[in-house]
Amino acid sequence: MTSTELAVIGGSGLVRLFDGPAERVDVHTPYGSVTATVGEFAGRRTAFLPRHGDGHTVAPHLIAYRANIWALASLGVRVILSSSAVGSLTPDLPPGTLALTDQIIDRTTGRASTFFDRGEVHHLPAADPFDPALHVLALEALRAAGEDVRPSATVVVIDGPRFATRAESRWHAAMGGELVNMTMAPEVFLASELGLGTVNLAFVTDMDAGIDSGDPDAASQSLVFERLAAAQPRIVAALATIAGAIPPGHRAPQHIPADAIATVLGRTS
Repeated sequence: MTSTELAVIGGSGLVRLFDGPAERVDVHTPYGSVTATVGEFAGRRTAFLPRHGDGHTVAPHLIAYRANIWALASLGVRVILSSSAVGSLTPDLPPGTLALTDQIIDRTTGRASTFFDRGEVHHLPAADPFDPALHVLALEALRAAGEDVRPSATVVVIDGPRFATRAESRWHAAMGGELVNMTMAPEVFLASELGLGTVNLAFVTDMDAGIDSGDPDAASQSLVFERLAAAQPRIVAALATIAGAIPPGHRAPQHIPADAIATVLGRTS
């Protein structure tokens, strides 16, 4: 199979990407098996992974993040474009907003968050968790296409699968969080360890636990999926706009030595 430089990881509600023919690819990794589909998206050969599996069957804390990223890297992927459903912690980012996230506050626990947990230890710089160059490209492309997108946002990543309490929402906002999500960590950090650039498009579905008691926009599963379903054409179009703007051969900053990355990708068990 021909390698592909670009991958799309679909968040909640995005389980299919290709309108035309697509090839199913099973990848066996040291961290479990992964099934991706490869087809053409925005004129680019693209690998697609639904983060929660077909039919939204994998809870956020049970996603095989290392398997997913290892599998994509083994297919030749160099850039990951992801979509995420998020709750808002501020009235400045109301439901229906598209935002390009650029900072993460990781509040997850117990997730395998590195490939370097045996043998050599490598300390990943994470001041800018997403690829800054891809962020700029995505912002310029979306604005040129007439899409109203927020240029930056700090996302708090929680374990899930439950939503936050009102007290937790207030605390997350007081910490500097603007959005809340359950899946961006450790996904983004693992990609960076293997030298893959990431850019994330977040869609605000709700006001998390609600700014005021009884807020009708407070998070619920039915509300989140209803709004995601209605927004799918817009989200996919925005992803296509970004994908079309990423130049072939793009390389993200590589923070881990190449030989260490090769050792990880050479693992069989």
